[in-house]
Amino acid sequence: MPRAKDIGIELDEYYHLYTRGVRKKNVFFDNRDYARFLFCLLYFQYADNFYNISDAVTRFLKTGSFASRKMTALNEKRRVADIIAFTLMPNHIHIIAREIEPGGIAQLMKRALGGYAKYFNTKYKVSGHVFQGAYNAVHIKDNDQLLYVSAYVHRNPRELRGWKNREEKYPWSSFSDYTTTNRWGNLIQPNIVLEQFSKKLPYRDFVNTSTAKSDAELEM
Repeated sequence: MPRAKDIGIELDEYYHLYTRGVRKKNVFFDNRDYARFLFCLLYFQYADNFYNISDAVTRFLKTGSFASRKMTALNEKRRVADIIAFTLMPNHIHIIAREIEPGGIAQLMKRALGGYAKYFNTKYKVSGHVFQGAYNAVHIKDNDQLLYVSAYVHRNPRELRGWKNREEKYPWSSFSDYTTTNRWGNLIQPNIVLEQFSKKLPYRDFVNTSTAKSDAELEM
């Protein structure tokens, strides 16, 4: 089961989490795959068990929302971890998260990666590991690093054909939730970043002019 390398994750601290497909193979092949993992990432912040995930994914693909009565009620519950930002790429994943409960990030990642791997192996009639080893968790030590990593995460889609300079419109990233309307409500927590900018457009400009993704130290 995927787990982080032992870095001593601490309460109320922020971490850059990332992993990729085994042997750099794709882990997402169509919109249902992306939506399935996105559901796991967003809703497994809570300790609740979820059933009929496939129905929620179908609802999302039709309406743009996972929402149901049970899921809306989750807004009143405490999460085990906060998702600050994310980008899902064909063969890898980037997440910024904050530890809320002891072991919360580990619990979230175990459920999200493990649950998605079971779905993937069933759908594609394969067996074995889907993700390459333990996911990585890099401690974000200060605010400058947090801003830099948020830009790095949101600039990832520029690697994909047709998405360079259009990263803000990439549907499998939280960038558009930072710059237009937050699609997920309390399921992501962008304010730790956005409150440092006078409006959403300055954050967009900050990301678009960042040197992130041209630097080597965070490359997968």
